[in-house]
Amino acid sequence: MLLALVIGALGVVLIGGGVWLITLEGSWYYAIAGAGLLITAILLARRQMAALYVYLLVWIGTLGWAYWEVGFDWWAQVPRVVAPTVLLIFVLLATPALGNRYRATVHEVPA
Repeated sequence: MLLALVIGALGVVLIGGGVWLITLEGSWYYAIAGAGLLITAILLARRQMAALYVYLLVWIGTLGWAYWEVGFDWWAQVPRVVAPTVLLIFVLLATPALGNRYRATVHEVPA
């Protein structure tokens, strides 16, 4: 739940800043990534495996955006991809808790 709150807060901040950038005719990346983070947070809070898949889309989109912005310049890539990659690691670590919300228990049925 803590991971969902952190990712959700980051998503809200990115959406806000992203909308501001769009009004200044800047990049749409931040608003789109923020929306992806917010969706990820909601799915994490619901313990749905889809949270991983949505975040993977955000992360892959981030890699594409970073390449588009600075190419293969390693030092310019670092501030763009390190934090999203750290979040990916945390989402991956949370996957054992996802999709288990309605785990059925096996009971022996009397014959």
